[in-house]
Amino acid sequence: MTMSWRQLARCRGSDAELFYPAEDDDADEAKEICTLCPVRQACLEHALVAREKIGVWGGLTERERRRILRRRRRSA
Repeated sequence: MTMSWRQLARCRGSDAELFYPAEDDDADEAKEICTLCPVRQACLEHALVAREKIGVWGGLTERERRRILRRRRRSA
């Protein structure tokens, strides 16, 4: 059986509230956890494809993910 990227995530078991800060400026603690995560890229791709609107995914806030999506649309 293949493990899901979610099962390997470094944030697994962490307080979910860390990943849903009220302001992007309060996302530092979540981003720090993501920094060394072995599945960071898979998490980020999931958020981009699923258009996750809130929270820190793959080490990026929603604003940072929107920038990536805009760049991808321009280069397509």
